[in-house]
Amino acid sequence: MAAPLDPVIAQIIPLMPMRDPAVMTPQSARDSLRALAASRAAIPAPPVDSVQDIKVKGGASLLDARVYRVGTTPAPTVVFFHGGGWVAGDLETHDRQARNLAIETGAVVVSVDYRRPPETRFPGAFEDAFAAVRDIFDRVAEFGGDAKRVGVAGDSAGGNLAATTAIACRDTGIRLAAQLLVYPVTDVVGAYADARENARYPSRAENAEGYFLTRATMEWFCGHYLADPGHASDWRVSPLRAASLAGVAPAIVTTAWFDPLRDEGAAYARALEAAGVRVKHHEGPGLIHGYFGMGDASDVARAEAQRARADFKALLARGV
Repeated sequence: MAAPLDPVIAQIIPLMPMRDPAVMTPQSARDSLRALAASRAAIPAPPVDSVQDIKVKGGASLLDARVYRVGTTPAPTVVFFHGGGWVAGDLETHDRQARNLAIETGAVVVSVDYRRPPETRFPGAFEDAFAAVRDIFDRVAEFGGDAKRVGVAGDSAGGNLAATTAIACRDTGIRLAAQLLVYPVTDVVGAYADARENARYPSRAENAEGYFLTRATMEWFCGHYLADPGHASDWRVSPLRAASLAGVAPAIVTTAWFDPLRDEGAAYARALEAAGVRVKHHEGPGLIHGYFGMGDASDVARAEAQRARADFKALLARGV
């Protein structure tokens, strides 16, 4: 029997943004996530040794990025992609996640601000993510300094970008040590509106609404990211549809039990394992989408996120 919803999380859900796509606009989604981040200002940010704003190469131009360091000795390097349905989210909304990732893995974390739809639709975000990883890999001496310990990480839409970038790295001979996919989007065929496709993943019905992220919101996100519905079957947006996952970087995959994305994330973990990839799946009992950002309030969320980051740290330490 699945664990019940964490009672602390249950109290947080009514306070969460982006729950009504009928009235949501790209700007309102961005503003609401920024406001949520700002509302935590009274809680001290997890302390790191240094934070530096830099530029990295993107698919079409230079991108803003932020580097988090917890020491001065050689370390792994992690390229982090924020969530927000591709449409929202930025360096500020995910500052605490990037800090916790640096603190708990010991890695130099480079958080990348990719282009967002509807201003730039697919494959813009993917192209930015992959170009950024290539640039950071080529400049690794400026970051962690060890090309054998480079990883990618991201949550939600950022998890999607991390997963697809890991595939692209395999295909171009860039050897990553690890990938951390936090409740990732892995299959958008049907854009969450097709009954037959949704039936493949029972969580899309079980958790369609009432737990912060809704299936209708995912439909809204996909409508902004994809200019052509036919793009949904492209592995660069649906990594679960890739012809082969063999040879991609070892992975930590997290899902949340009360999340419409739960089953596609679990399916991706199984597909990686079936392809011979080293993978560990954290199921997130009692938790919802977005729980990596709820550790200040929920002990359950904090502990589950820490377990995943510890496993990611172990993969990074192994190197390639």
